[in-house]
Amino acid sequence: MVFFIRILDFLSMILNAYMWIVIASAVITWVNPDPSNPIVRFLYGVTEPVFYRIRRFIPTFFGGIDIAPMILIFVIIFVQHVLIGGLQNLLIGQALGPLQ
Repeated sequence: MVFFIRILDFLSMILNAYMWIVIASAVITWVNPDPSNPIVRFLYGVTEPVFYRIRRFIPTFFGGIDIAPMILIFVIIFVQHVLIGGLQNLLIGQALGPLQ
């Protein structure tokens, strides 16, 4: 049980790091970044494929503002709190056994 809980903790940390990458990518679009900068290329390379998939299904431009990063952040938070949190609570409940 502890092994699976640790895997879920690690997955949550990875999602948290990716959420910060999404935030950095959104902030960097507010300025005119140099596209040859390695950091900018990394941020775009990691986030744009996911943004593209979101944009295919949902119109994300409202008044010149792209809300694809916000949608992705909400999805990450949902996965962290509902799916991963629920699985962790289920595993912890099974590890403790029935409480009387």
